[in-house]
Amino acid sequence: MPAVPRTLLPSRYGDVRPIARGGMGEIYRATDLELGREVAVKLLAERYSADTDSRGRFRREALAAARLSGAPNVVTVFDVGEHNGRPLIVMEYFPGGSLEERIAGRPPCPTGQALEWVEETARALDAAHAAGIVHRDVKPANLLLDDSGHVHVADFGIASAAGLASFTATGTILGTAAYLSPEQARGERATAASDRYALAAVAWRLLTGRRPFESSSPTEEAAAHAAAPVPSVHAANPELPQSLDRVFERSLAKDPRARYSTAAELVGELRRALDDEAGETWAKPQPAVPARSAQGHARRRAVPVVLLGALAAAGIGAAVLTAALAVGGGTRQVQTVVRTVTQPGETVRRTTTVQVSTPPAAPPSTSGAALNNAGYAQLQAGNYAGALPLLQQAVRQLSGTGSTDEAYAEYNLAYATLALGQCTSVLDLLDRSQAVQGHRPEIDRLRHDARRRCDRSHGRS
Repeated sequence: MPAVPRTLLPSRYGDVRPIARGGMGEIYRATDLELGREVAVKLLAERYSADTDSRGRFRREALAAARLSGAPNVVTVFDVGEHNGRPLIVMEYFPGGSLEERIAGRPPCPTGQALEWVEETARALDAAHAAGIVHRDVKPANLLLDDSGHVHVADFGIASAAGLASFTATGTILGTAAYLSPEQARGERATAASDRYALAAVAWRLLTGRRPFESSSPTEEAAAHAAAPVPSVHAANPELPQSLDRVFERSLAKDPRARYSTAAELVGELRRALDDEAGETWAKPQPAVPARSAQGHARRRAVPVVLLGALAAAGIGAAVLTAALAVGGGTRQVQTVVRTVTQPGETVRRTTTVQVSTPPAAPPSTSGAALNNAGYAQLQAGNYAGALPLLQQAVRQLSGTGSTDEAYAEYNLAYATLALGQCTSVLDLLDRSQAVQGHRPEIDRLRHDARRRCDRSHGRS
């Protein structure tokens, strides 16, 4: 890229270096000499600012987008103006580059990472739509990554400001046709539903490694968005569950009225489809009510560790479990259960010793998913010691697969480990689980309890 002329940007910006050049203009990294901070400066191409009306429209749209600064996952706009007759935007600089740069030429993202990026984008879009602002050009190149890998959406309203509200307005928009809604491809006005369509197309790209209507011709690709049936995401990536097809059939519907009503709803349906495929095979919160067996004996169900202290404080009872671990099939183990029961006028500590049989060690050919299912069943029965070796084997087999089974197995192993009074690798397991499946409140609660207990005992490793 040629050297940057000294007069290209206002004098307050120094150390100017080019970042990218595209159809809409150029982007430069610079230092704001007055405020002493790095910024990104987008300078719109001369052909989009050739007349006064265009420059006025750009300024109005850019100022409206600047109102979103400070909203979740939205790029902060510091200044809007023009220099030497060319409109410019000064905005937050993100060292992680764009999502397009991160994923270009790479295989599908792990589902958890894809969901996290889509959820962050959805949060920004819903905030914009609530303020009456439509992006019109949602695509990976406009999703910028901070140094922690979180997405921030850039360029709200800029496509409209530059006269690019629809595909037919300019004939060809390279890099945009891949995510263009059918109504935009037909030359109709873009709406919030158009942004949600584009977000679904981005989600497709992240989950499959390709665009839903991928073509070497932008014109053909835009036409496919307008007329071609929605292809199966499962067929594009057989590792994904077929239940995702119905989510994309709705989110990529030709009729805007048939799509999800918010971006958050789209993300929720994506997450539910993935969870349904994995089944009820991870330790989720359950009621702290003992189930009665046919003999009338109370059998303790798997109650999340994070709830134990609260149950004791409520006078219901709390259990601290210890076990002598053995992996061999049929080995008898001892669990000591200490319950604190609050009765009128007194507090009684009762100690009960119970015998638990460890399930036989699974044969080497057993799949990681099956091992996780078996371990989960033991957790449900309250047999944490029996669940532990099964879940350890499951995590070893599933490690690095990036599947929801891996995420659930890591969560379940962390759950069982902490329930047995140990801290080893609990927080690391939870971090790995979240990296695959994204943010979940269950993970946050278990992590909070683990930090509280393990920091107190200095047991984290």
